Amino acid sequence: MASPAKPKVKKKKIKRTIPVARVCVYAGENNTIVTVTDLEGNKLGGSSCGAAGFKGTRKSTPYAAKIAAEKAIEQIQGFGIQTVHVEVKGLGPGREQALRGIQGGGIDLESIVDTTPVAHGGCRPRRRRRV
Repeated sequence: MASPAKPKVKKKKIKRTIPVARVCVYAGENNTIVTVTDLEGNKLGGSSCGAAGFKGTRKSTPYAAKIAAEKAIEQIQGFGIQTVHVEVKGLGPGREQALRGIQGGGIDLESIVDTTPVAHGGCRPRRRRRV
């Protein structure tokens, strides 16, 4: 004889309110990725041009980057974020428009930091070509 099934107990979801967050924007040549984290680095939400519905060469447009940033900000509306620190990495076409998309989402930018890696020194170059 089977025992009666116990009703499933749902855990109450803890609502976090985070006043300040960090937004990391990676502006690559073919895509722009926007990630929203708290100040410890735990991911709260994010989006990319591909996730926003763009395919192929349309992913590498400034308009697609703006839509991706707005979509990422829309995802994190429940956390109560008012201000963000923005870190921009890369030299892609969506670099500036992603910042405008974040501002368009109704969030204040506290600081903008460029974390693009810059080579200094590096490997020895090939010999000069003699013709």
